[in-house]
Amino acid sequence: MTFAKIKFSAQIRLETGLHIGGSDAFAAIGAIDSPVIKDPITNIPIIPGSSLKGKMRTLLAKVYNEKVAEKPSDDSDILSRLFGNSKDKRFKMGRLIFRDAFLSNADELDSLGVRSYTEVKFENTIDRITAEANPRQIERAIRNSTFDFELIYEITDENENQVEEDFKVIRDGLKLLELDYLGGSGSRGYGKVAFEKLKATTVFGNYDVKTLNELLTAEV
Repeated sequence: MTFAKIKFSAQIRLETGLHIGGSDAFAAIGAIDSPVIKDPITNIPIIPGSSLKGKMRTLLAKVYNEKVAEKPSDDSDILSRLFGNSKDKRFKMGRLIFRDAFLSNADELDSLGVRSYTEVKFENTIDRITAEANPRQIERAIRNSTFDFELIYEITDENENQVEEDFKVIRDGLKLLELDYLGGSGSRGYGKVAFEKLKATTVFGNYDVKTLNELLTAEV
């Protein structure tokens, strides 16, 4: 019986400010209109695994779906086996586990004199009819922040012969994300990211990851 778990790790570097919204259920007068999601323990920005998974799946659907899928449950088999499918007749658990990504270079930012790991960007919309202004404050994780990124991929008898194909899809997803954006307001310059120090490691069982590491660093 084959059973192994592969950890895919990388660093996400923010090339522009990133906004992934947090809770604004309570906002005092003068507070930021749209705060970013933060770790409740440290109050430092995080990148939720759900945001990474959802964005990557959406981008890959444009490549690997033969037709436009109205819902994720209508995705192609290759995406369903990686990300999961909740549709009754096609239900399956995904082979990928996405972890939340936490800030990893706080000390470096501190040494540069950074006083806060977030910034506030002031934006404005103008009503074209009334010329009324609608100013708002958007919080962003700052440029040059890096976050530890981690995926867990499970290998069993069922997918032992599909591992390399799956990792090519993962590689494509990372490249597409670099060419797109993460979080909100990407068309206005937010959320440009780069994946660095890509590495696959066997963390349970026996599996030679040499070929996988070659795939991850190959040009798309």
